[in-house]
Amino acid sequence: MQAAKKAESEREQARRAAARQAAQNERERKRLYIEERKAKAAGLAAELQAGIEELDSVLITGVQHRPDISFVSLKRAFRPPPFDTGGLDRPIPRAQWVPPRPPGVLGGLLGGRARYEREEAAARQAFERERARHAAAEADRLRLLKERRLAYDQWAATESEAVRRHNVEIDDFEQQVRAGDSDAVARFFTLVLDSSPYPEGFPHRTRAIYRTEPRELIVEYELPPQSVIPAERDYKYVQTRDEIDKIARSAKEIKDRYARLIAQVALRTLHEVFASDPAGVIKVASFNGHVSTTDPATGRPVRPCLISVSAERELFSTFVLADVDPVACLKKLNALVSPHPYDLEAVRPVVDFEALLSQYKFVEGMDAVAGLDARLDLLDMTPTEFEHLTRQLFEAMGMQSWVTQASKDDGVDAVAVNEDPVFGGLCVIQAKRYRGAVGVEAVRALAGVMEDKHATKGIMVTTSWVTKEGHAFASRHGRIQVMECEEIKYLCKEHLALDVLISLPKPPPKRR
Repeated sequence: MQAAKKAESEREQARRAAARQAAQNERERKRLYIEERKAKAAGLAAELQAGIEELDSVLITGVQHRPDISFVSLKRAFRPPPFDTGGLDRPIPRAQWVPPRPPGVLGGLLGGRARYEREEAAARQAFERERARHAAAEADRLRLLKERRLAYDQWAATESEAVRRHNVEIDDFEQQVRAGDSDAVARFFTLVLDSSPYPEGFPHRTRAIYRTEPRELIVEYELPPQSVIPAERDYKYVQTRDEIDKIARSAKEIKDRYARLIAQVALRTLHEVFASDPAGVIKVASFNGHVSTTDPATGRPVRPCLISVSAERELFSTFVLADVDPVACLKKLNALVSPHPYDLEAVRPVVDFEALLSQYKFVEGMDAVAGLDARLDLLDMTPTEFEHLTRQLFEAMGMQSWVTQASKDDGVDAVAVNEDPVFGGLCVIQAKRYRGAVGVEAVRALAGVMEDKHATKGIMVTTSWVTKEGHAFASRHGRIQVMECEEIKYLCKEHLALDVLISLPKPPPKRR
């Protein structure tokens, strides 16, 4: 009985110890979970604060880091890889003569000598055949090695020549900029401003015009949307509800921060223009900052101008931008600033960019510097390659398509079939890889082919643009659709994930 009582006591003690350990483990688990949730809230808050600090330092970052674009950086260097022999530099091993074993004295007396001579003759013939095969294989190896080397040398020469031509174009481009050529100056500064690194969520869309007489660069710049200012001010973990709460930022702070941010963008743009001027061709820089958004009253897209400012180099160079208050600095420059930029209250630009389009060429985005870009240029493709690209595009858009034979196409470059039971049917596609305008005659020819093929739809695809008369004919016809350069670039990016260029010699006409 004493032993049983002692055993029962020990079991009870063990049970209580296990319960205490379990309770301690549960408390530790809860403590670690709470610490983890607090750490997550702290991490979200730190990430939020880092983003705010990045927005607050947009101007200082631009001042401390000069733009990376220069004429030297635009040049290319050709460093061909070592010639790959593909193993053809190793000679093929020669066959070794191995005579048959001669017979012994007794074997020779019993007819072994004659048998040995026959075996030796057969082995000699086989060895000679092997030598001939080796010689032929070795000759093929040397020939293939020579052809491979020739192809490598031709490729290297072609690439080297392409790089040389590119660098010559950059040298010519630099001379044009230094000479104050309007188009070249606008192209260069568009490239500089579009390459300037900004935080995530900032658009990179720039238009520029250069006026030679006042030596003025007018920049139309896309400002960041209001959504770049975080609506949250902090994150806090509430233990009683086991939730991470967002602490909202006040409406006043959001509006003040946005006004300060776009002021920084305007000053940074002016600074980058003057700092990147390679030959002092810019005396005055004008900035019009627009934001693309939706009018809450109408639901229609609008693009109000929120900041417009002009600055002379002589005055602007005296500013210590790292220490200025951006809003006060714009007032010093007599800038026109929206009194309520967050509410999209527009101002009239100091320099009307649209009015100048009829007088000066302009460059939009990076597409106008296609010759300086490494992306695929559709105008460098052969007509056949462009037709196949068109086929791939329509297939990616959900159609079954194929390219017709060039010699028997009756003016048809591709045929696509839409299997939709209601809107489907045969679609005739004409692909025009043009640098200039596509006239109304081509659209009329497409209509004739449609009638001949009994097609339900016709599509004119071109790397350039269709004339006003061609658009009018397509509109009257009712079953012809026109896809021009900008739409082709958009569709390639949307459906084929291809960021392509179309280096037209001049921008297509703007139609309202």
